[in-house]
Amino acid sequence: MSKLMSWLNERGVLIADGATGTMLQRAGLPAGMAPERWNLENPDAVRALYRSYVEAGADLILTNTFGGSVVRLKRESLADQVHEINLAAARLAVETLGDAALAVGDIGPTGEMLAPLGLLSYEVAVAAFAEQAEALAEGGVHAILIETMSDLSEMQAAIEGVRQVTDLPLLGSMSFDTKGRTMMGVKPEKAVVALQAVGVDVIGANCGRTLTETLEAVLKMRQAAPDALLMAKPNAGLPHAEGQNLVYDVTPDVMAEYALRFVEEAGVRIFGGCCGSTPEHISAIARVLRAKQA
Repeated sequence: MSKLMSWLNERGVLIADGATGTMLQRAGLPAGMAPERWNLENPDAVRALYRSYVEAGADLILTNTFGGSVVRLKRESLADQVHEINLAAARLAVETLGDAALAVGDIGPTGEMLAPLGLLSYEVAVAAFAEQAEALAEGGVHAILIETMSDLSEMQAAIEGVRQVTDLPLLGSMSFDTKGRTMMGVKPEKAVVALQAVGVDVIGANCGRTLTETLEAVLKMRQAAPDALLMAKPNAGLPHAEGQNLVYDVTPDVMAEYALRFVEEAGVRIFGGCCGSTPEHISAIARVLRAKQA
């Protein structure tokens, strides 16, 4: 049994971390710079990020590799450093976490549309995801998360790429933010059935617009797949501008209240935060969910 599944069996519900970009920007990451650069250029800041979420009570820490595919990194003139960047992120996580939390290799969308709607071929996407997953696995992560997907074809390409190079536990999460569907029109019910059919171990929803909408999406997943292991990592609400800063409107206490609803109403087994969520949000979530388990 994998360590992830062992921890799920032992602990019932696992707490994931919060936002990566939000926190690195607080630490001084310049606006517009790819966060993945810091895996090589400012590893101390990445270690501090990982450590902050462990100290807040997270069981699962995502590597700083959301945009770590060659398709995205080539925009930063980093196409020749894909392996090095992903490997560094994974090793930093594994070394920093020790036995306190599990490192989860994070894979986000390419940011391009697959053919025939766009110019990115399915085969090129598969190869890009495989390259990223191979480096993350080499770095020692305990699982792979494919997240914030809106297109089932791209999700399938990512799954295929990951499975070409590793048999680590696989988590798959899509973002539902347009009238209960993804940007590409995928319903939660369709997503969970499709991902179960190809053997994704944990399925869920992340990012999105509001906590309520993400909860509704996960509830529909539960109805369509009563036996699925589900996860959720919603945003801390929607951002608004305060001067030159973006501020998210959901407080840690509100996020914690919703965490309890996700667990009690939808049977979610992994809960964390996405954009705008901080160690303070994760600490509040951990406090509430662990009190429930006690």
